[in-house]
Amino acid sequence: MVDEGLAGKLRLLDERLRSLGSVLVAFSGGADSAFVLAAAARSLGSEHVAAATAVSPSLPAHELDAAAGFARTVGVTHHTPSTAELDRPGYRANAGDRCYFCKAELLDVLRPLAGRLGFAHVATGTNTDDARAGFRPGIRAAAERDAVTPLLDAGLTKVDVRRASRAWGLSTWDKPAAACLSSRIAFGVEVTSHRLARVGRAEVALRSAIDRAGASVRDLRVRDLGDRARVEVDADLVPWLADRPDVLAAVEGFGDVELDPRGFRSGSMNELLAEPDRYR
Repeated sequence: MVDEGLAGKLRLLDERLRSLGSVLVAFSGGADSAFVLAAAARSLGSEHVAAATAVSPSLPAHELDAAAGFARTVGVTHHTPSTAELDRPGYRANAGDRCYFCKAELLDVLRPLAGRLGFAHVATGTNTDDARAGFRPGIRAAAERDAVTPLLDAGLTKVDVRRASRAWGLSTWDKPAAACLSSRIAFGVEVTSHRLARVGRAEVALRSAIDRAGASVRDLRVRDLGDRARVEVDADLVPWLADRPDVLAAVEGFGDVELDPRGFRSGSMNELLAEPDRYR
């Protein structure tokens, strides 16, 4: 069940989606894009909707598998086009506007794909919280390429998405945030396929080590600061992990590994923009 306020937003979402006719959803596998995909299938019918998950070194392998599984549950075709973010100098340079080049690459691949498949629009999972978050160069890149934002248009927040997803029985309703692997690399440190793979391996290894030690973790990040790694986990797990250097040792491939005492914080790499030289 949803309250009347959320029900009203869902009616607006339905109206907005119906007005689009057909959509190819830029589907990362996260809660927001999953909800757009499910809502579009409800409003338009699965034959007028498809999902597209970009495959590149910045996508964790398990996220692709999960995205394919979710697309099957809502009955839509799942496409996996390749993107080449690393071919864009602005992306590799990894300045504060890296996400602009990432989203530009994504939309420059998905728009022609949508045209070939006969879909009128490309939709993203941008919500109202994203639009209010301040510096979001990726949103600008998508807007410049005419991507539609049904959640934003209907006034849905992140909390709204999770509440509605739970009411609809979607498995993604409580899925933790899962940004691309490049978001783990400190601004000013060049993004390379080696760094992306190293971070991906480190996160898988650490999560497995925590599980084997009898603990559990929801949010986990291994941040690449150049020659060293900074580990972020759920705040309540920090004291436990601080006392388990044997578990932290699962993070390999870096000169040094440190545990962030503040715990996981979404977007924490933005804090380093004020002092980038410290992490080069």
